[in-house]
Amino acid sequence: MVVIAASAGGVEALRGLMAALPGDLAASLLLVLHIPSSGGSALAGILDRSGPLKAAPAVDGEPLRHGRVYVAPPDRHLLVQDATVRLSRGPRHNGHRPAADPLFLSAAVEGGPRTLAVVLSGMLDDGSRGCAVVERYGGAVAVQDPVESLFDGMPRAAMNSARDPQVLPVTEIARWIVGQSETPTGAEEKVSDPQVEREVSLFLKTNQPTTPAGDLSGFTCPECNGPLYETEIRPSPRYECRVGHAWSAQTMASSQAEAVERALWVAILRLEERLRVLERMIQDAERRGQTHSKRRFGEQAEEVGEALETMRMLQSRIGGVEDDLLSS
Repeated sequence: MVVIAASAGGVEALRGLMAALPGDLAASLLLVLHIPSSGGSALAGILDRSGPLKAAPAVDGEPLRHGRVYVAPPDRHLLVQDATVRLSRGPRHNGHRPAADPLFLSAAVEGGPRTLAVVLSGMLDDGSRGCAVVERYGGAVAVQDPVESLFDGMPRAAMNSARDPQVLPVTEIARWIVGQSETPTGAEEKVSDPQVEREVSLFLKTNQPTTPAGDLSGFTCPECNGPLYETEIRPSPRYECRVGHAWSAQTMASSQAEAVERALWVAILRLEERLRVLERMIQDAERRGQTHSKRRFGEQAEEVGEALETMRMLQSRIGGVEDDLLSS
Protein backbone atom coordinates (compact mmCIF):
# COMPACT_ATOMS: atom_id res chain seq x y z
CA MET A 1 0.00 0.00 0.00
CA VAL A 2 1.32 3.42 -0.99
CA VAL A 3 -0.32 6.42 0.71
CA ILE A 4 0.45 9.81 -0.81
CA ALA A 5 -0.24 13.32 0.46
CA ALA A 6 0.09 16.67 -1.28
CA SER A 7 -1.28 20.17 -1.01
CA ALA A 8 -0.26 23.49 -2.61
CA GLY A 9 1.94 22.83 -5.64
CA GLY A 10 1.17 19.13 -5.43
CA VAL A 11 -0.69 18.58 -8.70
CA GLU A 12 2.45 18.90 -10.84
CA ALA A 13 4.37 16.65 -8.46
CA LEU A 14 1.58 14.06 -8.62
CA ARG A 15 1.52 14.18 -12.42
CA GLY A 16 5.26 13.62 -12.50
CA LEU A 17 4.97 10.72 -10.08
CA MET A 18 2.18 9.04 -12.08
CA ALA A 19 4.14 9.44 -15.32
CA ALA A 20 7.14 7.67 -13.80
CA LEU A 21 5.30 4.67 -12.32
CA PRO A 22 4.81 1.46 -14.39
CA GLY A 23 1.38 0.07 -15.24
CA ASP A 24 2.17 -3.29 -13.62
CA LEU A 25 3.04 -1.82 -10.21
CA ALA A 26 2.52 -4.41 -7.48
CA ALA A 27 0.90 -1.96 -5.09
CA SER A 28 -2.26 0.04 -4.47
CA LEU A 29 -1.97 3.83 -4.30
CA LEU A 30 -4.23 5.94 -2.08
CA LEU A 31 -3.95 9.66 -2.54
CA VAL A 32 -5.00 12.78 -0.64
CA LEU A 33 -4.75 16.31 -2.01
CA HIS A 34 -6.00 19.20 0.10
CA ILE A 35 -8.99 20.61 -1.77
CA PRO A 36 -11.97 22.70 -0.61
CA SER A 37 -15.21 20.90 0.19
CA SER A 38 -16.84 22.53 -2.84
CA GLY A 39 -13.98 21.48 -5.13
CA GLY A 40 -14.58 19.28 -8.13
CA SER A 41 -13.23 15.78 -8.80
CA ALA A 42 -11.06 16.62 -11.82
CA LEU A 43 -7.86 15.43 -10.13
CA ALA A 44 -8.53 11.74 -10.78
CA GLY A 45 -8.97 12.39 -14.51
CA ILE A 46 -5.78 14.46 -14.64
CA LEU A 47 -3.79 11.70 -12.97
CA ASP A 48 -5.42 8.99 -15.07
CA ARG A 49 -4.12 10.74 -18.20
CA SER A 50 -0.67 11.32 -16.67
CA GLY A 51 0.55 7.72 -16.70
CA PRO A 52 -0.36 4.06 -17.23
CA LEU A 53 -1.95 3.50 -13.80
CA LYS A 54 -5.75 3.66 -13.60
CA ALA A 55 -6.79 6.60 -11.39
CA ALA A 56 -10.36 7.23 -10.22
CA PRO A 57 -12.23 8.84 -7.32
CA ALA A 58 -12.33 6.44 -4.40
CA VAL A 59 -15.62 4.66 -3.69
CA ASP A 60 -16.51 3.54 -0.19
CA GLY A 61 -16.26 -0.23 0.18
CA GLU A 62 -14.37 -1.01 -3.03
CA PRO A 63 -11.51 -3.53 -2.67
CA LEU A 64 -7.90 -2.48 -2.97
CA ARG A 65 -6.21 -3.71 -6.16
CA HIS A 66 -2.67 -3.45 -7.41
CA GLY A 67 -2.03 -0.95 -10.16
CA ARG A 68 -4.91 1.31 -9.10
CA VAL A 69 -4.86 4.90 -7.79
CA TYR A 70 -7.66 5.77 -5.35
CA VAL A 71 -8.16 9.54 -5.11
CA ALA A 72 -9.86 11.09 -2.08
CA PRO A 73 -13.03 12.96 -3.17
CA PRO A 74 -13.81 16.46 -1.85
CA ASP A 75 -15.02 16.70 1.77
CA ARG A 76 -14.28 13.04 2.53
CA HIS A 77 -11.43 11.48 4.43
CA LEU A 78 -9.88 8.53 2.60
CA LEU A 79 -8.99 5.52 4.76
CA VAL A 80 -8.38 1.81 4.43
CA GLN A 81 -9.81 -1.07 6.47
CA ASP A 82 -9.77 -4.81 5.82
CA ALA A 83 -8.20 -4.32 2.36
CA THR A 84 -11.07 -2.06 1.28
CA VAL A 85 -11.41 1.66 0.70
CA ARG A 86 -13.36 3.61 3.29
CA LEU A 87 -14.65 7.17 3.00
CA SER A 88 -15.60 9.25 6.00
CA ARG A 89 -17.03 12.66 6.87
CA GLY A 90 -15.32 12.37 10.23
CA PRO A 91 -13.84 15.37 12.01
CA ARG A 92 -11.42 17.60 10.13
CA HIS A 93 -7.76 16.96 10.77
CA ASN A 94 -5.35 19.90 10.77
CA GLY A 95 -8.26 21.91 9.35
CA HIS A 96 -8.66 19.63 6.30
CA ARG A 97 -11.06 17.00 5.00
CA PRO A 98 -9.62 15.08 3.23
CA ALA A 99 -6.43 15.13 5.29
CA ALA A 100 -3.21 13.15 5.13
CA ASP A 101 -2.86 11.98 8.73
CA PRO A 102 -6.12 9.93 8.89
CA LEU A 103 -5.13 8.08 5.71
CA PHE A 104 -1.58 7.46 6.90
CA LEU A 105 -2.71 6.25 10.33
CA SER A 106 -5.33 3.85 8.94
CA ALA A 107 -2.82 2.48 6.41
CA ALA A 108 -0.21 1.93 9.13
CA VAL A 109 -2.70 -0.01 11.24
CA GLU A 110 -3.91 -1.99 8.23
CA GLY A 111 -0.65 -2.67 6.41
CA GLY A 112 2.14 -2.39 8.95
CA PRO A 113 5.46 -3.01 7.15
CA ARG A 114 3.62 -3.24 3.79
CA THR A 115 2.86 0.50 3.95
CA LEU A 116 4.80 3.22 2.14
CA ALA A 117 4.08 6.89 2.92
CA VAL A 118 4.94 9.65 0.44
CA VAL A 119 4.72 13.40 1.14
CA LEU A 120 4.87 15.87 -1.74
CA SER A 121 4.69 19.66 -2.07
CA GLY A 122 2.43 21.51 0.38
CA MET A 123 2.21 24.07 3.19
CA LEU A 124 2.19 23.52 6.96
CA ASP A 125 2.59 20.00 8.36
CA ASP A 126 -0.33 17.66 7.61
CA GLY A 127 1.08 14.14 7.15
CA SER A 128 4.09 14.59 9.41
CA ARG A 129 2.59 12.66 12.31
CA GLY A 130 1.28 10.02 9.92
CA CYS A 131 4.80 9.47 8.60
CA ALA A 132 6.08 8.85 12.12
CA VAL A 133 3.27 6.36 12.77
CA VAL A 134 3.89 4.53 9.46
CA GLU A 135 7.53 4.08 10.48
CA ARG A 136 6.54 2.94 13.99
CA TYR A 137 4.33 0.23 12.44
CA GLY A 138 7.23 -0.98 10.29
CA GLY A 139 6.58 0.94 7.06
CA ALA A 140 8.82 3.34 5.15
CA VAL A 141 8.64 7.03 4.23
CA ALA A 142 9.73 9.06 1.21
CA VAL A 143 9.60 12.85 0.96
CA GLN A 144 9.86 15.09 -2.08
CA ASP A 145 13.12 17.01 -2.01
CA PRO A 146 12.24 20.45 -0.54
CA VAL A 147 14.51 22.07 -3.12
CA GLU A 148 12.27 20.65 -5.87
CA SER A 149 8.96 21.30 -4.05
CA LEU A 150 6.99 24.40 -4.97
CA PHE A 151 6.00 24.62 -1.29
CA ASP A 152 8.32 22.87 1.13
CA GLY A 153 6.31 23.06 4.38
CA MET A 154 4.86 19.54 4.30
CA PRO A 155 8.06 17.85 3.06
CA ARG A 156 10.20 19.54 5.72
CA ALA A 157 7.68 18.74 8.48
CA ALA A 158 7.69 15.07 7.40
CA MET A 159 11.50 15.05 7.39
CA ASN A 160 11.52 16.39 10.97
CA SER A 161 8.95 13.85 12.15
CA ALA A 162 10.20 10.65 10.51
CA ARG A 163 13.33 8.88 11.73
CA ASP A 164 14.68 7.72 8.37
CA PRO A 165 12.85 9.36 5.46
CA GLN A 166 14.11 9.03 1.90
CA VAL A 167 14.44 12.60 0.56
CA LEU A 168 14.24 12.35 -3.22
CA PRO A 169 13.08 14.11 -6.40
CA VAL A 170 9.70 12.91 -7.66
CA THR A 171 11.15 10.64 -10.37
CA GLU A 172 13.40 8.98 -7.79
CA ILE A 173 10.43 8.51 -5.47
CA ALA A 174 8.75 6.54 -8.27
CA ARG A 175 11.80 4.26 -8.55
CA TRP A 176 11.84 3.89 -4.77
CA ILE A 177 8.17 2.82 -4.77
CA VAL A 178 8.83 0.24 -7.48
CA GLY A 179 11.85 -1.11 -5.60
CA GLN A 180 9.97 -1.34 -2.32
CA SER A 181 7.01 -3.08 -3.98
CA GLU A 182 9.34 -5.75 -5.32
CA THR A 183 11.05 -6.32 -1.96
CA PRO A 184 9.42 -8.92 0.30
CA THR A 185 8.65 -7.74 3.83
CA GLY A 186 10.06 -9.89 6.60
CA ALA A 187 8.03 -11.19 9.50
CA GLU A 188 7.99 -8.50 12.17
CA GLU A 189 6.46 -8.28 15.58
CA LYS A 190 3.00 -6.73 15.32
CA VAL A 191 2.85 -3.17 16.61
CA SER A 192 -0.21 -1.91 18.45
CA ASP A 193 -0.81 1.66 19.57
CA PRO A 194 -4.19 2.13 21.33
CA GLN A 195 -4.18 5.89 20.76
CA VAL A 196 -3.65 5.52 16.99
CA GLU A 197 -6.26 2.78 16.73
CA ARG A 198 -8.73 4.90 18.72
CA GLU A 199 -8.26 7.77 16.27
CA VAL A 200 -8.80 5.51 13.28
CA SER A 201 -11.95 4.07 14.88
CA LEU A 202 -13.36 7.59 15.27
CA PHE A 203 -13.08 8.14 11.54
CA LEU A 204 -14.55 4.73 10.77
CA LYS A 205 -17.42 5.34 13.20
CA THR A 206 -16.72 2.18 15.15
CA ASN A 207 -16.34 4.09 18.40
CA GLN A 208 -18.12 6.93 20.19
CA PRO A 209 -16.23 10.16 20.97
CA THR A 210 -14.27 9.81 24.19
CA THR A 211 -11.95 11.96 26.24
CA PRO A 212 -8.65 12.17 24.33
CA ALA A 213 -5.34 11.20 25.83
CA GLY A 214 -3.25 13.96 27.35
CA ASP A 215 -4.02 16.89 29.61
CA LEU A 216 -6.42 19.78 29.23
CA SER A 217 -4.47 22.51 27.47
CA GLY A 218 -6.53 25.56 28.32
CA PHE A 219 -7.10 26.11 24.58
CA THR A 220 -10.31 25.67 22.61
CA CYS A 221 -10.78 23.91 19.28
CA PRO A 222 -10.77 26.37 16.33
CA GLU A 223 -13.37 24.15 14.62
CA CYS A 224 -15.99 23.54 17.35
CA ASN A 225 -14.81 25.60 20.37
CA GLY A 226 -14.58 22.48 22.54
CA PRO A 227 -11.75 22.05 25.06
CA LEU A 228 -8.50 20.75 23.63
CA TYR A 229 -6.32 18.06 25.17
CA GLU A 230 -2.58 18.27 24.63
CA THR A 231 -0.32 15.29 23.94
CA GLU A 232 3.43 15.58 23.63
CA ILE A 233 4.30 13.99 20.29
CA ARG A 234 7.62 14.41 18.51
CA PRO A 235 8.51 16.91 17.14
CA SER A 236 5.71 19.18 18.48
CA PRO A 237 2.58 18.92 20.67
CA ARG A 238 -0.71 17.65 19.29
CA TYR A 239 -4.14 18.93 20.28
CA GLU A 240 -7.44 17.06 20.07
CA CYS A 241 -11.01 17.75 21.19
CA ARG A 242 -13.61 15.16 22.22
CA VAL A 243 -15.30 15.31 18.82
CA GLY A 244 -12.04 14.25 17.18
CA HIS A 245 -10.80 17.45 15.55
CA ALA A 246 -7.03 17.27 15.80
CA TRP A 247 -4.34 19.86 15.27
CA SER A 248 -0.61 20.24 15.25
CA ALA A 249 0.63 23.41 16.95
CA GLN A 250 1.37 24.92 13.55
CA THR A 251 -2.02 24.21 11.94
CA MET A 252 -3.85 25.34 15.08
CA ALA A 253 -1.95 28.64 15.13
CA SER A 254 -2.79 29.16 11.44
CA SER A 255 -6.47 28.41 12.02
CA GLN A 256 -6.57 30.74 15.03
CA ALA A 257 -5.06 33.51 12.91
CA GLU A 258 -7.84 33.00 10.34
CA ALA A 259 -10.50 33.14 13.08
CA VAL A 260 -9.04 36.33 14.55
CA GLU A 261 -8.88 37.93 11.10
CA ARG A 262 -12.55 37.08 10.46
CA ALA A 263 -13.50 38.62 13.80
CA LEU A 264 -11.51 41.76 13.02
CA TRP A 265 -13.23 42.17 9.65
CA VAL A 266 -16.61 41.99 11.43
CA ALA A 267 -15.44 44.62 13.91
CA ILE A 268 -14.17 46.83 11.06
CA LEU A 269 -17.52 46.55 9.27
CA ARG A 270 -19.48 47.48 12.42
CA LEU A 271 -17.19 50.44 13.17
CA GLU A 272 -17.52 51.73 9.60
CA GLU A 273 -21.31 51.51 9.87
CA ARG A 274 -21.27 53.34 13.21
CA LEU A 275 -19.07 56.06 11.74
CA ARG A 276 -21.49 56.58 8.83
CA VAL A 277 -24.45 56.78 11.23
CA LEU A 278 -22.64 59.36 13.38
CA GLU A 279 -21.80 61.42 10.30
CA ARG A 280 -25.48 61.51 9.39
CA MET A 281 -26.36 62.48 12.95
CA ILE A 282 -23.81 65.32 12.79
CA GLN A 283 -25.36 66.61 9.56
CA ASP A 284 -28.85 66.38 11.03
CA ALA A 285 -27.78 68.26 14.20
CA GLU A 286 -26.18 70.95 12.04
CA ARG A 287 -29.41 71.43 10.05
CA ARG A 288 -31.38 71.75 13.27
CA GLY A 289 -28.89 74.17 14.80
CA GLN A 290 -28.14 71.78 17.69
CA THR A 291 -24.58 72.89 18.41
CA HIS A 292 -24.11 70.83 21.57
CA SER A 293 -25.33 67.61 19.90
CA LYS A 294 -23.19 68.25 16.83
CA ARG A 295 -20.07 68.63 19.01
CA ARG A 296 -20.89 65.48 21.04
CA PHE A 297 -21.53 63.39 17.90
CA GLY A 298 -18.31 64.76 16.38
CA GLU A 299 -16.30 63.63 19.42
CA GLN A 300 -17.84 60.16 19.18
CA ALA A 301 -17.10 60.00 15.44
CA GLU A 302 -13.46 60.93 16.12
CA GLU A 303 -13.16 58.12 18.69
CA VAL A 304 -14.75 55.61 16.31
CA GLY A 305 -12.41 56.72 13.50
CA GLU A 306 -9.37 56.15 15.74
CA ALA A 307 -10.68 52.70 16.73
CA LEU A 308 -11.28 51.89 13.07
CA GLU A 309 -7.69 52.73 12.15
CA THR A 310 -6.44 50.56 15.03
CA MET A 311 -8.56 47.61 13.86
CA ARG A 312 -7.28 47.98 10.30
CA MET A 313 -3.70 48.00 11.56
CA LEU A 314 -4.34 44.86 13.66
CA GLN A 315 -5.95 43.12 10.69
CA SER A 316 -2.90 43.76 8.52
CA ARG A 317 -0.60 42.42 11.24
CA ILE A 318 -2.68 39.28 11.78
CA GLY A 319 -2.55 38.63 8.02
CA GLY A 320 1.24 38.94 8.17
CA VAL A 321 1.43 36.41 11.00
CA GLU A 322 -0.62 33.92 8.97
CA ASP A 323 1.67 34.41 5.95
CA ASP A 324 4.67 33.66 8.18
CA LEU A 325 3.03 30.45 9.45
CA LEU A 326 2.22 29.28 5.93
CA SER A 327 5.76 29.90 4.73
CA SER A 328 7.50 28.35 7.75
